[in-house]
Amino acid sequence: MFKTNVGGIDRVLRIILGVVLIALAVSGKLVPWGWIGVVPLLTGLFGTCPLYSLIGLSTCPLKK
Repeated sequence: MFKTNVGGIDRVLRIILGVVLIALAVSGKLVPWGWIGVVPLLTGLFGTCPLYSLIGLSTCPLKK
């Protein structure tokens, strides 16, 4: 459906950041802002970022 525009390292960092923010929200240390971690988590899992699409950016390596 969406073109993949999030590369490997970017995906890993997004997933880690998302999990950490959600964990902080669940533990009560960063409520309600911790739930914003859902966004990087989902973009990392799906490999596509709508903001990247809007500005024409991609961190995926070029396919030959």
